[in-house]
Amino acid sequence: MTTEPGYQCPAVNVATSLPKRGAGSTVLLVPVVSTGEEDKPGAVVAAAEPFLPAEAVAEIEAGLRALDATGGAEQVHRLVVGSLPVASVLTVGLGKPRLEWPADSVRRAAGVAARSLGRAETVLTTLAELPGDGVCSAAVEGLILGGYRFTEFRSAKTAPKDKGLRKITVLSGSKDAKKQSAHGAAVATAVATARDLVNTPPSHLYPAEFAKRAKALGEAVGLDVEVLDEKALYKAGYGGIIGVGQGSSRPPRLVRLVHRGSRLAKKPQQAKRVALVGKGVTFDTGGISIKPAASMHYMTSDMGGAAAVVATVALAAQLQLPIDVIATVPMAENMPSATAQRPGDVLTQYGGTTVEVLNTDAEGRLILADAIVRACEDKPDYLIETSTLTGAQTVALGSRIPGVMGSDEFRDRVAGISQRVGENGWPMPLPDELKEELKSTVADLANVSGQRFAGMLVAGVFLREFVADGVAWAHIDVAGPAYNTGSPWGYSPKGATGVPTRTLCAVLEDICDKG
Repeated sequence: MTTEPGYQCPAVNVATSLPKRGAGSTVLLVPVVSTGEEDKPGAVVAAAEPFLPAEAVAEIEAGLRALDATGGAEQVHRLVVGSLPVASVLTVGLGKPRLEWPADSVRRAAGVAARSLGRAETVLTTLAELPGDGVCSAAVEGLILGGYRFTEFRSAKTAPKDKGLRKITVLSGSKDAKKQSAHGAAVATAVATARDLVNTPPSHLYPAEFAKRAKALGEAVGLDVEVLDEKALYKAGYGGIIGVGQGSSRPPRLVRLVHRGSRLAKKPQQAKRVALVGKGVTFDTGGISIKPAASMHYMTSDMGGAAAVVATVALAAQLQLPIDVIATVPMAENMPSATAQRPGDVLTQYGGTTVEVLNTDAEGRLILADAIVRACEDKPDYLIETSTLTGAQTVALGSRIPGVMGSDEFRDRVAGISQRVGENGWPMPLPDELKEELKSTVADLANVSGQRFAGMLVAGVFLREFVADGVAWAHIDVAGPAYNTGSPWGYSPKGATGVPTRTLCAVLEDICDKG
């Protein structure tokens, strides 16, 4: 998978020893832990053997004492260690010692370290030798995602003078290190692809261009690709997508990307089929129900769900997952104009359900409803959709925790996997009584309720109306988590985060393993 013209991910390899000669500007990244002594706080090297000689370990620990380092989580220090064949050593704190390390603790530590590398282009690390499931893959993911930068629209005046992190060498004696490192690099590259798409401004990423990029990405990894333009959408009756997009001079699209992985399964007839749907509103003004100006520029991220889905289905092909994965991605720009849909308009969704549009800023659910019905025509076993659906998600759960809604069992499965990979999805209920609030006096449904409470849940109840019976379904609302408006943290930069790409990938792999 390539992220051109955006972030070029560093090369990753595995070594079983340090280089014998000086390695130029190479930085050695070493994890350290707190000694745990309250009266004498300090830090000691972790996961050093068999890569660092005792002399080097002693130098590092002496340097940390001189700096009053405590080994606290994500605390970084740079040292020059004369006995090692590297330009410098960067230590990253993990906190108190553990028998096993959670993968996301390692991922976050690696991300913080990557942002502290300065001009270094090459890093070696012993992080992969920490005990714990998936730490090698997590270390690679953290380094790549922490080193992410988006510079496509910077001139020479403001562009970074260095090339950024270009090479990662994982020091490990594990037989699985190469496999884990390659997996981590593939997942991180998919996340970077999603970030690039979201960070691309709406002046340059509008529905037709988004569809073009999705098509190119899909074809590069062997996906079957179908793109419906506005004429095809109108003819087929995609009323939600047409309605949302009709106010823009840039017409909507629907992209279908298909990974036929069942042919790779030992028993193809028993392989599961998964439908992915992602909201692709390339810019959302709110339409006639226009948003306040102050934060409207953040709506460049309103296609974060679509970006994650496009990146995930391409990753499924790259990883050769033995299941069918079919992505249905609606793309539109929600603009106010003389041709825009009005509050009070009634549209007919794909499949025939009529919807009264009481608020044109509740547009995501309209294009998703069309895509859900189309996705269910493929008779999937599972349907996972994701979007920057509601501001109510951020009110309820904050900017880092996605809300996960859907059929109870599958919702809990998706939320649990999201928590395991560090994207921290939280299960939310869909009370049946909320459907009463979506009654319309003129159509089958209204697109919003008349209440300001439970906005995320009301949107979930609306979407549930379009899911076919018997399909296990989950929706991941990433309105806040898809885009970091604050300072960088862990492996998350300011701007696009790529959430929930890693959750989607992990769910697909879990379905491969468990059905």
